Amino acid sequence: MAKRVLVVEDNELNLKLFCDLLRAHDYLPEGVRDGREAVDLARDFQPDLIIMDIQLPHVSGFELIGQLKADETLRPIPVMAVTAYAGREDEERIRAVGADAYVSKPISLARFVESVRALL
Repeated sequence: MAKRVLVVEDNELNLKLFCDLLRAHDYLPEGVRDGREAVDLARDFQPDLIIMDIQLPHVSGFELIGQLKADETLRPIPVMAVTAYAGREDEERIRAVGADAYVSKPISLARFVESVRALL
């Protein structure tokens, strides 16, 4: 059975790219552009992995990762942060809130797929 991946990304082109890339590698992606819907969708979709943009309108990826990791049922799901924040301190801060992996934008397609495989 295909692994389920929730993609939280407000940029429509990036969301399409990530979902198409995941489908091409036999994953079952579900995308959401509004971070405010991400936690509820994660509960309903029960993904094997969550790919999280950090710079989102209305709610930050930092906050969402914190909410996911505070929820007993969602806590075990690995989170891969994908962000334009590319400094060393940024990666440390993102991992400190609970992200299991970090990929900076613009993404390398090979590194993106490699990171997904490593988490699943």
